[in-house]
Amino acid sequence: MSRYTDPDLLNAALVTIDTQRDTLDGQPFEIPGTSAILPNMAALLRAWREARLPIVHVVRIYLRDGSNVDPCRREQIEKGAPLLIEGSPGCEIAQALLPAPEVRLDPDLLLAGGIQTIGHHEVVLYKPRWGAFYGTPLEGHLRALGVHTLVFTGCNFPNCPRTSIYEASERDFRIVLVEDAVSGLYERGKDELCAIGVAVVSTRSLLADLRGA
Repeated sequence: MSRYTDPDLLNAALVTIDTQRDTLDGQPFEIPGTSAILPNMAALLRAWREARLPIVHVVRIYLRDGSNVDPCRREQIEKGAPLLIEGSPGCEIAQALLPAPEVRLDPDLLLAGGIQTIGHHEVVLYKPRWGAFYGTPLEGHLRALGVHTLVFTGCNFPNCPRTSIYEASERDFRIVLVEDAVSGLYERGKDELCAIGVAVVSTRSLLADLRGA
């Protein structure tokens, strides 16, 4: 790390990626390891809420006709696969991560490119592809809040978290990946992130650093 990449936790946003009910154990779009990281994600969210720091939940929402779906999954949706379908229970953010049990996504607002507020400095936005910055209002939202550092968690490292991290690096954000709060992480991926200045840390160490900030 260096003075250009050291995390600035007092100006840090916590980002959760695609941790929706359909991705959990036993669900139609099960991603191995995603259910297991929920307790650590929930602990980080509690800490961020208590510190009144920004939180961004990034989600995927698939239209039933498949028209907005990635080409690699479009045929599945066209054939009726129940994966992250707009308005379905499985499309909702995992219950353990919500600020209140009654919170539900607003698909119309999100699919139109809007930002849904669900708590104090806690919002949801929809991304149409792998990266959280691609075709989304994320960068403008973060800049308006004066955010310098992004802390990434969620599902599933080889795809959306990794792409989002590289997009954040291209925009000169300081970056943290919480290794036990992201599914699908592997050693080579960690090494590659460290090589571009990403801090790869545990939930416990990050929470301790936040308390001491």
